[in-house]
Amino acid sequence: MRIRLRRGYGGQVADCGLQQGQGSISDKIEMSANTECPLFIPVILGTARQGRQSENVAHFVFEQTKKRGDVETELIDVRELPMRLDNHGYPGLLKHALDMNLKEYIHKAVGICGVSAGPFGGARVIEGLLPVMRELGLVTIYEDVNFAKVGTLFDEHGKFLDQSYVRRVDKFLNELTWMARVLRHGRKNIPDNQEAM
Repeated sequence: MRIRLRRGYGGQVADCGLQQGQGSISDKIEMSANTECPLFIPVILGTARQGRQSENVAHFVFEQTKKRGDVETELIDVRELPMRLDNHGYPGLLKHALDMNLKEYIHKAVGICGVSAGPFGGARVIEGLLPVMRELGLVTIYEDVNFAKVGTLFDEHGKFLDQSYVRRVDKFLNELTWMARVLRHGRKNIPDNQEAM
């Protein structure tokens, strides 16, 4: 698996403007969803722990994301990044991955999936990551997916057993892609506050 990190403000590689029209921002975004360039939404596997069960979850979320025609995706595994040894409540390699592209995060949407062997599905890690995401300039969505008791969610071959998560991940991805479109529209059409100062 190769690591792909897009360069440049906005992560854009082509002119993918919204179509001109009338109505609210939501109408413009909805209208143009089929005519603009796909959103790039990477799935980041944020732990390098041995025997990690989050790998199955990452593959499941990645496969669900790939099914969307309006989204380009890639699975990024932090194990493939150079090692960094610090940990502040979430894996140090995830922090390193986040620190690598700081300017690219401003006004971008982000959603978080938590994974745990226990009943809370990584809720504490999500709680710890939210202020970090804000500090990086990312805009967090209100939907999270908590994969609790992850050892019971997959068989020994990594096949997903609990189909209720398909609906949860779909709701999560709907919110993430909506927010990403709104923010893309804003980045292209509304002057940055920092530039005016």
